[in-house]
Amino acid sequence: MGFFVENQTVERAELLPMVAQLDNSGFVETALRVFRYQARYNPLYARWLELLGRRSMAVTTLEVIPCLPIHFFKTHAVQTGHWNATTIFTSSATTGQTPSQHLVRDLDGYLPAARRGFTQFYGPPADWCTLALLPSYLERQGSSLVAMANDFIQQSRYPESGFFLNDFQSLRTTIEKCQAQNIPTLLLGVSFALLDFAEQQPMHLHGITVMETGGMKGRRRELTRPEVHAILCETFQLAVIHSEYGMTELFSQAYASGGTLFRPTATMRVFATEINDPFCLAAPGRTGVLNIIDLANLDTCAFIATEDVGKVYSDGSFEVLGRLDAAELRGCNLMVE
Repeated sequence: MGFFVENQTVERAELLPMVAQLDNSGFVETALRVFRYQARYNPLYARWLELLGRRSMAVTTLEVIPCLPIHFFKTHAVQTGHWNATTIFTSSATTGQTPSQHLVRDLDGYLPAARRGFTQFYGPPADWCTLALLPSYLERQGSSLVAMANDFIQQSRYPESGFFLNDFQSLRTTIEKCQAQNIPTLLLGVSFALLDFAEQQPMHLHGITVMETGGMKGRRRELTRPEVHAILCETFQLAVIHSEYGMTELFSQAYASGGTLFRPTATMRVFATEINDPFCLAAPGRTGVLNIIDLANLDTCAFIATEDVGKVYSDGSFEVLGRLDAAELRGCNLMVE
């Protein structure tokens, strides 16, 4: 056991800076090293590979790395190596549904990855006033989205940053102050709360970046992402609404700077498989099941077969179209009616 732990620790120490300093040129090499590391030290993933008859050393390209079905996060402790969780991220779940659980070795693994991903597309969180409108997430424990938003708020140089539970008047006052002072402002909100705010406090959000994270939480009729964006653009008099794609089982995020086309951050790659054959890649632009490589998941599993349906394009961007028919509704997902 001592030899096992020692080697696992050494390999992890080598991989950590590789993941933290990742760019496109090094993604494939790093992903293959992470795959072999997790195939060796993650018992659940190792068993999955064994059942599939896949030997880790025989895998030499990203496209043939088997992805672990995401539902295992509901039934098993997904963990690479020996360590005690300091935090457990949990998904939202309505009555009768089983939430996913993502064991977190250390928030210092999750939060810097989230910062780097946001910085890649929007610049450092310190340069933004972050106004978080996440009532349903604040009302429960274990939300990774709340952890990320709280970190952005703590990183911000602007004291106006903060959470706004259901205090829409205070939110409006803060937005107007930021507009008057030309403060770069991010309004990050779950979809139903942004729609509620739009109905109760319609205003011109000039100079404000509005970013929805999806999710009706049973509070409103489910809408497609384009429908949500159209309502918010009209009410707030904006040209575009931004979007964030993330989930409990991922440490990385993807962002859409207007429209429905997401771009993954440096630690993330997305590809699609045929709906009826999880081991057959879908052609670029063809609807399939989204599979995600998230190298920030170094201590759990970086290779995940989601239950989201979408399209992946040749440049690496992707769309999320809905959920598999047999999959449970996920709180952060916008369903196609």
